[in-house]
Amino acid sequence: MSRPPAGLFWPGRSPLVLASGSPRRVTLLQQVGAEFTVVDPGPDRSWPGSAEPRHGVRALALVKAASVAAQRPGSVVIGADTVVVVRGVRLGKPADRTEAVSMLRRLHGRTHEVWTGIAVVRDGDRRTAAECTRVQLARLGENEIEAYVRTREPLDKAGGYGIQGIAAQFVRRIEGDYTNVVGLPLARLRQVLLDFA
Repeated sequence: MSRPPAGLFWPGRSPLVLASGSPRRVTLLQQVGAEFTVVDPGPDRSWPGSAEPRHGVRALALVKAASVAAQRPGSVVIGADTVVVVRGVRLGKPADRTEAVSMLRRLHGRTHEVWTGIAVVRDGDRRTAAECTRVQLARLGENEIEAYVRTREPLDKAGGYGIQGIAAQFVRRIEGDYTNVVGLPLARLRQVLLDFA
């Protein structure tokens, strides 16, 4: 695969920083040829009260970006947060295998929403956005759910599955941005970054 031209995704001169511990987000930015450093923003924060998904993910992304930006003056810092919503219920990362099984029982055979909030911060300048993608999973038997959870793939992913991994075989339909489901909506992020270039 040929490498994208330098500056195609991020044409700005400020250093680009990804405030995330997610290897999927790192891979997505590398895929588009961005040059950046990675700073882990620390443990996941609690959901902000009764916020709707589009507002909650933006708020959490902003907390991550702002905390790293405070340590990196002059840098353009990207934060992101993803949540899965099915029938009004929010699903973050499962705490353990039991919770992962419970999430997959709730999701299989249904269409759900994946919301990712992004925040870009440089010093006092900040922008946020949110992206939503609808995903339909196939119906799964109990043995299939248990077998998938045993792979441990679901344990660090919102909703308990990874569309870019083993769980790709369970995805029947997707409406919207695929990279959003992986954890970083690249097209939306590129639009926001242009304000900082």
